[in-house]
Amino acid sequence: MELARKVMQIQPSATLKISATAKQMMADGVDVINLGIGEPDYQTPDNIKQAAIDSIQNGQASFYTPATGLPELKQAISQRIMADHQHHYDLDQIVVTDGAKMALFTLFQVILNPNDEVLLPVPYWVSYSEQIKLAGGTPVEVGTDRQLRFTVADLEAQRTPKTKALVLNSPQNPSGLVYSRAELTAIVGWAESHAILVIADEIYEKLMYNGNQFTSVLELEGIDLDHVVLINGVSKAYSMTGWRIGYAAGPKAVMAKMGVVLGHAASNPAAVSQYAAIEAFGGDQTSVETMRQGFEARLNELYPLIASLPGFKLPAGKPAGAFYLFPDITEALRLTGYQDATAFVTAVLLEAHVGLVPGEAFGLPGHLRLSYATDMTSLREAHRRLQQFMTQKIAEQAN
Repeated sequence: MELARKVMQIQPSATLKISATAKQMMADGVDVINLGIGEPDYQTPDNIKQAAIDSIQNGQASFYTPATGLPELKQAISQRIMADHQHHYDLDQIVVTDGAKMALFTLFQVILNPNDEVLLPVPYWVSYSEQIKLAGGTPVEVGTDRQLRFTVADLEAQRTPKTKALVLNSPQNPSGLVYSRAELTAIVGWAESHAILVIADEIYEKLMYNGNQFTSVLELEGIDLDHVVLINGVSKAYSMTGWRIGYAAGPKAVMAKMGVVLGHAASNPAAVSQYAAIEAFGGDQTSVETMRQGFEARLNELYPLIASLPGFKLPAGKPAGAFYLFPDITEALRLTGYQDATAFVTAVLLEAHVGLVPGEAFGLPGHLRLSYATDMTSLREAHRRLQQFMTQKIAEQAN
């Protein structure tokens, strides 16, 4: 049977592929340290777990909810946004989805016509480009400088009459880069002037380190938010990856059509997860700060270790947010004789038993991503293995 052409052009998620391979090796008894997936190692906070348990015991979790989410959850999201960014969304401006990934997927389905173009500054999260293709659109890469930043001039160089949207991810996956208020004002202002929708993925907003400050697009002065859709969720800040709750917030007309699509696609997000998310957004936020401090401590210890590896360079400096490092390994490839980052990462997994993700998956060859969302003992051991791997491969090349 001939399969749909749009499906045949889609590549598997590199992060999930690496993680699946690592997990299979672990199941086979191999001692693998998997730094390839963006998943906090912390348990979901107890107050959130208890809210889920309560919803089961009192019978609330047994039934369908509205396709776009419980009104109580939308209210909790609206109040959290107001508390954090001083912007109000009405409930019909918010759509709850099965994870932030589903919010993005549904949004692309709603806004894109065949061959519409979406600007993706490099590097970008692996699923953006594939979701755009599935919606019939065309991802257009936007070049960045050595520090992985882009400007309005870079955007303008790629703009065409077909440009429909720009994905703006800050803090960024995979680099941890965070855009300043001035940078965001210029970027969003440029998009507004050309009637280009800004898709602001702020899923890592709570994970900022070493005194760096996060600015949401919602806080910018003089910006028309009719040209902005906010994407966020509970996965990262609240350590709830498995609960699968995300949301989109934006213009009512866009949210209404997203609701129509979601009604046919999934009926509704899991009720029990929605009740847990109400507590996440509306309950005690102490655990968010506790986990943030933990990630910060890991970053501060791991960063110099990775920067000291032969051929590893971090030209953008220490990341300001998220929980990833994205080193340039061009020199490491030369030293070890590997053709590209994919071959390098594969060898590291099979020989050193450390799971990483090649930069090719993020639109930037010659790099790799590693996550420090795991315990420090494992991170130190991963560094030791990488150091040993590099020493061995460099020696082999010398011979």
